[in-house]
Amino acid sequence: MRTLVIGLAAAAIATQAGAALPVGARAPDFVTDGALGGKPFKLHLQDELKKGPVVLYFYPAAFTEGCTLEAHAFSAAAAQFRKAGAEVIGMSRDELPKLKLFSVKDCRNQFAVATASEQTARAYDVFSAKHPQYTNRTSYVIARDGRIVMVHDDPDWSQHVARTLAAVRSLKH
Repeated sequence: MRTLVIGLAAAAIATQAGAALPVGARAPDFVTDGALGGKPFKLHLQDELKKGPVVLYFYPAAFTEGCTLEAHAFSAAAAQFRKAGAEVIGMSRDELPKLKLFSVKDCRNQFAVATASEQTARAYDVFSAKHPQYTNRTSYVIARDGRIVMVHDDPDWSQHVARTLAAVRSLKH
């Protein structure tokens, strides 16, 4: 597990540092297909960042146990993320038809999910060479300026929501 955060004092707090996209790096831009509430749309990271910070969380595959539990946790916290001014976007290597269902059933219409191309998965260092149909479970908090302010890389889904929400709350918008 590795988590990196930049807090209000702009000091980096790290535990097990070494993420490929370190705190302070510019988040790679992308355009992809996404779904929210079962409705498809084009998702462009730069457009989303104009609205505020983005929690970009990568998960291995929709409708698997850990990914379902993580989606439920993010949906339960959706109002808290909105109150803090952030948008949550889940990404996996799943195709759009599967994501449309997942956005309704497990994301409970609370946040968007999108397809991570191989290029995007590699750019965010979440591509699983051993299982290329999946991404690694990694969460990023990206500030409005496009800089990464927190990275949490852990196959255990249980701390991703709490850690990303804490990072978002520490940002000045």
